[in-house]
Amino acid sequence: MAVQSGSERSGLSERAKALEPFGWAGRRAEWIGLACFHGGVFTRAQWTSFLGCHHEKVGRAVRKLVAQGVAVEEKPPGINGIGRICRIHGRRIYKALGAGDHRRRRITSPEVMMRRLLALDYVLEHPGVPWLPTEAERVAAFEALGIERGLLPQRVYRGALGGLRRFFPLGLPIALDAERAVFVYAEPGHETATALRSWGAKHGDLWKALWDLGLKIEVVAVARRWKEYGRTSRVLTNWSRYPRPSEIDEETRRDLARIEQAILGGDVRVLDEYGGLQAALKRAIALENRARGRAGRGLTERVDTWMTDRLAGARFYWER
Repeated sequence: MAVQSGSERSGLSERAKALEPFGWAGRRAEWIGLACFHGGVFTRAQWTSFLGCHHEKVGRAVRKLVAQGVAVEEKPPGINGIGRICRIHGRRIYKALGAGDHRRRRITSPEVMMRRLLALDYVLEHPGVPWLPTEAERVAAFEALGIERGLLPQRVYRGALGGLRRFFPLGLPIALDAERAVFVYAEPGHETATALRSWGAKHGDLWKALWDLGLKIEVVAVARRWKEYGRTSRVLTNWSRYPRPSEIDEETRRDLARIEQAILGGDVRVLDEYGGLQAALKRAIALENRARGRAGRGLTERVDTWMTDRLAGARFYWER
């Protein structure tokens, strides 16, 4: 059973007081707040673990949420093995908690559902970590360190009202204190590590900026199957060996940046200087390997892959 630290419990308790007008108080209100801030979906087993109570009490609490019209409990589309999922969708709940326009009320695919459940499961088991639950708090925390918004992972959503810029668009757990920053990636069950590598690439500038400020960087991947556990562990291990920015000489840094910009921008003239796209890629790999050979430890202070127990039985319909 997860046990909360005093400071974490105090912060969550204060936020949860906003739910008293809805008839929720104490630990049950704290759980609703935790679930809303970290994905908006949960299983009864997760709530039971948080409260340390009999599952029948959680069943009654779920039925109360549904009766209030702020949640639904349903069999997750495309997923077997974990029973029904409770999804909190009531806008007034998120507004009371200070979550604002919370996109986590919407689920677009089984993979998104699984990613949110995995993220919540990790937070549930690591309650003493100073999590930054909202987009606004994350942006404010990094800006307070002097980090510009342009270095933060972001995505612009096009719509009728124009572009809407979102920071940390996946909404995965992030924690920050005076000594370290923790970034959690939830692996829903992709067949390759492409999504993980893309997520890491989008955080690269932020990690370098944090390192330059003297903060330790910890990266954790959450998985539900040994297949994903092994793959993500290998990727994270490579990241831990990547040289710190201060350990890459200026000439190598400029050469790598030039190749990267040429590839991203499709600059044929520059690529031709290296003998074409494939030759440029090989040159970049050689430069990185040389830098690794000269470097000490990597940019990340700690990497880890964490396996869930409560969601280990989950399977997408197409999995065997």
